Amino acid sequence: MAETNKPTTSGASGEQIKPASPFKAIFPLLAIIVCAVIAHVAFYKGFGHYSNFKNGEKLQQDYQAWVDAGEVGEAPPTPQSQEPANNYGLVYKGGFVIPIGMTLTLVLFTFTIERGITISRASGKGNVDVFVKKIRNLLAKGNVDGAAQLCDKQRGSVGNVIKAGLRKYKEMEVADDLEKDQKKLAIQSEIEEATMLELPMLERNLPIVATTASLGTLVGLIGTVLGMIRAFSALGEGGAPNAAELSVGISEALINTALGITTSALSILVYNFFTTRIDGMTYAMDEAGYSIVQTFDIRN
Repeated sequence: MAETNKPTTSGASGEQIKPASPFKAIFPLLAIIVCAVIAHVAFYKGFGHYSNFKNGEKLQQDYQAWVDAGEVGEAPPTPQSQEPANNYGLVYKGGFVIPIGMTLTLVLFTFTIERGITISRASGKGNVDVFVKKIRNLLAKGNVDGAAQLCDKQRGSVGNVIKAGLRKYKEMEVADDLEKDQKKLAIQSEIEEATMLELPMLERNLPIVATTASLGTLVGLIGTVLGMIRAFSALGEGGAPNAAELSVGISEALINTALGITTSALSILVYNFFTTRIDGMTYAMDEAGYSIVQTFDIRN
């Protein structure tokens, strides 16, 4: 019977490539679901707690007594239908769109931490620019083994790419069946291949961060529109305008606007920060790869 689940090897470097973890594929979905549950529990059980509304304790007791009695008549007002006593109650008055916005905020927070840890590990130990400068100095002296040892100490994505290029460098030094241009092309191809293998890991889940920027604004806009509809409905009622309904509608509109804009702004900042770091690492890979090819061209 044929064996299964064997580690595969890359044709260029011969190193074993570990199979992708299934958890990485389902982690985004699980994280979003957990964030949604936390947001809804916090909104309805935390912000919607009776203590956050005026006369909340008395109304809560009246409502519970009505439930226990099992009466069929009209239910007494719930605490949540009254004016808020603090900012938590005011947020609750923002309506059912608020927990959706809170979910997006929690998703942003979760993936900011996840990407921060991943990219920090990918950067390796120490400053990347200093590391690349040391690599170039060692290559200028022809110390390929020393550069490889430095990659082992640095680790990270940049170190992995440079080490792959150095490994191919040493292979091409003893490859007598290839022309010099072919050897240089093989080294360059190995570096590009290693870079392409590292980039997906660096950019994973960044589209989710970018999506929260757009969805944050749209969700906030939906909440704003619904709040304004409620406000104008209060104005459109016969007789004197209902000040309570009017204030609730305006509060719903403004709270959703604030939450949506804040989430969107933070998402843009986080996304640009991470993409800038990834671009810097990619530039370092390209710079070191160019030095490896140039060193081979000069010394062979």
